[in-house]
Amino acid sequence: GLFLPTASPFATPEWLHEVASEVESRDLNTVWVPEHVVQFDEYGSRYPYSSDGKIPIPSGSGMLEPFTTLAFLAAATSTVRLGTSICLLAQRNPVYAAKEVSTLDWLSGGRVDLGVGIGWLREEYEAVGVPWARRGQRTEECVSVLLSFWCDEVSSFEGETVKVPACTMNPKPLQQPHPPVHIGGESDAAINRAARIGQGWHTFGRLPADVPPALTVLDAELEKAGRSRAGFQVTVSPYLNPLTPDMVDQYAETGIDQLSVMLVAFTPSDVAPQLDLLEPCFERARRS
Repeated sequence: GLFLPTASPFATPEWLHEVASEVESRDLNTVWVPEHVVQFDEYGSRYPYSSDGKIPIPSGSGMLEPFTTLAFLAAATSTVRLGTSICLLAQRNPVYAAKEVSTLDWLSGGRVDLGVGIGWLREEYEAVGVPWARRGQRTEECVSVLLSFWCDEVSSFEGETVKVPACTMNPKPLQQPHPPVHIGGESDAAINRAARIGQGWHTFGRLPADVPPALTVLDAELEKAGRSRAGFQVTVSPYLNPLTPDMVDQYAETGIDQLSVMLVAFTPSDVAPQLDLLEPCFERARRS
C-alpha cells in the first residue's frame, strides 16, 4: 500500500492524477490518506510519531479532506483500494460519516477501507467543538452508528456520547457486510479496541523488531474477544522510517498483512521517480 501525505500546496489535482495513474500501473493494493481538519502554529499536545512531539507539517500548510480526496482518486482509478489513515471519527458527526463512507464505497465499486483513530491533538477537538474526554468511548459508539446505518434497514443508536433516532440511510455500501474498519493507534487500548470492534489494526512507525511484541498483545486481545487473526488485517506503516527490500522481508516474517509506504514526492513529475526508488521494495513484498 501507499501512504499519501496529502498536504498543500503540493497535493494538487495534477499530483493526485499522477499518483492514481502510477498506483494502478504498478498494481499497488491500497492508497491511504490522513486527516487533520485544522493545524496550529502552537499547541501543547504531543505528536506521538516524532522525537520533538511536533507533526512535520510546515506552517501555512494543511491536509486535504480525506473523503473528498478519496472520491477524486476513485474517479481516476478502477482497482486500487481507498483507505483513511487515519480518520478522526470521534471529531465527526457519525451520521454524516456513515453517509460519506457509504457513498464513497458505492461510487468506487466497493473499494473503501475505513481506518479510524482517536487522535492526539486536543486543540483540534476543541476547534470542532467535540469533548476531548471519553474520545475513545465516542469513537466506539460512532463505529456502532456506522455499522447500523450500513447494515440495518432501520437504524438507531442510544449511547452515552452519541444518540441517533430511528431513521433510514441509502444507498448502503456495496461491500458486504460493510466496508472494513481498521483501528489505528499504538497503545494497548487501541489494540484492545481493534481486537473487539475492528476488522484490522493499523500501526505507524514500527520497525520490524517492534512488531512481534505488539502482535503478541493483539493475539491475546483477539483471543479474549473470541476471535483470531483469520480474516483480520494488520497494516504497518513505516512512516518516517526509510524502507529497504531487506526490511520488507523482515516485516513479512512477522506475519503482518500489508505495508503502507509513505510517498515523498512534491511535484507531479516527482511521483514516478520516487515510486521507481520504492519498486524494489514493492517487488519484494509481492514475492513475500
